Amino acid sequence: MSWGTELWDQYDNLSIHTNKGIEVLDKYANFLRDRVVIETEYAGKLRRLVKNYQPKKKEEEDNEFTSRQAFRNLLKEVGDLAGQREVVSESLQQQIIQGVTLLSKTLREERKKCLNDGTMLQQALSAQLSSLERAKRNYDKAYRDSEKAVENYKKADMDFNLSRAEVERYKNIMTSKIQQSDDAKNEYANQLQKTNNLQQQHYGILLPAVFNRLQELDEKRTRGIREFIIGAADVESSVAPIIARCMEGIVKAGESINETEDSLKVIERYQSGFTPPTDIPFEDLSKMDPSAVPQSNYSSVPYNHLTIKSGTLTAAKLKKARGGILNSIFGSNKNSLTADGQKEDFSDLPPNQQRKKLQAKIAELQHKVDQETNTRDGLMKMKIVYEANSSLGNPMTVEGQLNESEHELEKLKVNLKKYQGFLDKANQLQVANNSPQSNRNQLQNGHRTSRHSNGSASADDHHDGDDQPDDAGSLSSSASPESGLGTSHTSLPGSGQGSANENAAGEETTYETEVELLQPLGTCRALYPFEATSEGSIPMNEGEELQVIENDQGDGWTRVRRANNSNGWDEGFVPTSYIECTLFA
Repeated sequence: MSWGTELWDQYDNLSIHTNKGIEVLDKYANFLRDRVVIETEYAGKLRRLVKNYQPKKKEEEDNEFTSRQAFRNLLKEVGDLAGQREVVSESLQQQIIQGVTLLSKTLREERKKCLNDGTMLQQALSAQLSSLERAKRNYDKAYRDSEKAVENYKKADMDFNLSRAEVERYKNIMTSKIQQSDDAKNEYANQLQKTNNLQQQHYGILLPAVFNRLQELDEKRTRGIREFIIGAADVESSVAPIIARCMEGIVKAGESINETEDSLKVIERYQSGFTPPTDIPFEDLSKMDPSAVPQSNYSSVPYNHLTIKSGTLTAAKLKKARGGILNSIFGSNKNSLTADGQKEDFSDLPPNQQRKKLQAKIAELQHKVDQETNTRDGLMKMKIVYEANSSLGNPMTVEGQLNESEHELEKLKVNLKKYQGFLDKANQLQVANNSPQSNRNQLQNGHRTSRHSNGSASADDHHDGDDQPDDAGSLSSSASPESGLGTSHTSLPGSGQGSANENAAGEETTYETEVELLQPLGTCRALYPFEATSEGSIPMNEGEELQVIENDQGDGWTRVRRANNSNGWDEGFVPTSYIECTLFA
């Protein structure tokens, strides 16, 4: 079935139909352009959304939480999703829209040529039909004139009144008209034959060829729309697996959130290493020195309690004692502040947090030292190669870089040594000022000394009394009988006679010790040597094997035991960070 055969007389309708078909193609192209704009805007808005919700630099420390990590992974996947929408937009623009535009332009040009050819054929046929019509009118007129001339001649010939000359004239007119009629007839016949031939060729060959070209053009347009729609779907399908992986990544990000792990990380981050305040002691006013000014032992926030055996300390005395402990631990020097406003040795943080910060800083500096060492070694090798073969390069060109690298390496090593010193000092302060007894064991009367972030003991700091020294007051911190390790006493500065007065007054308390040995929980190996500087702790050598009889309770100490040839067993506390434990199943 072809248009040229079946639609030989539908020239105008075919012209309209092909024009509408190309308009549909243009409409599809406009649809794709609008979609590309939407895809581009969507991708851009997604990227802006991801950028706006990226964690700020000050929030980087919170990235250790699984919920924060999941949110970061979500943003990454959404960013990748935006990239895939951009791929769709670019592919539609380059592969589909350009093809549709080119096809539309080609079809319009071909249609225009076909219509021009059809118009010329129509004009030629119309001209021939006009010639035929004129020839027919001429023939009709000549025929009527010849008929009239013949009739006139017959009348003249029958009229006896007319002269012979008049009759001859009518005869000549008749002969002329008959000749003209014959000529018009011949012309009409000739034009009719030409018209029939042209019309037969026009409707049988020429115009069907034009219609067939229009049919091919329209089929090409239809086939093009089909291919472009499928192509656009293929563009979308090509990114579907990546989008599916993005969705899988988002699901995995959600599944990676672990509330228990986040809770443990909160504990790890904010755990200070202090012990909670113990019960406030009852003050029997009937047994107190009447001359002493009553002091309040209460505060609206948790604080460290002071055990006072000979009267109460005045507020000024407590302030002086606290200042003495602070000065003895940290000294009077002021550390420089870091960029985030913290002290260089992080001494303004609680002990646990200070050690973690220092360890992280040491790890960072060690990494930089390793990198700079590799750089220096590479420069030295390059210099040696240049010295062995001068054609490869001038060794002096490396000398400046080598000196700069050596200088930078020396600076990094100095900083590393400094922070290692800070960490050693922090560990020593933890051992000396936060002994295992004060962290785990309680006095028989239930009191315990807790510590603030600076590692010193503190008391209520109300200024109700006069600033008078009270040599009879002392701060005592001793071990519980549960540890089986005896007691220790620590006096505040300015109250050195306190423990002696207590002993003289017969106020020293004797505790019972544990006799039954605890079952070991596992074994441990000493990673570093440790010197016991406080009561309740025991020394150990690097590589020494010990038994674990009590795990770390969050205070940084582990209770261990080892065999002793003299008295059987030695028990005590060692820093958890100094040992590697292997617990029994």
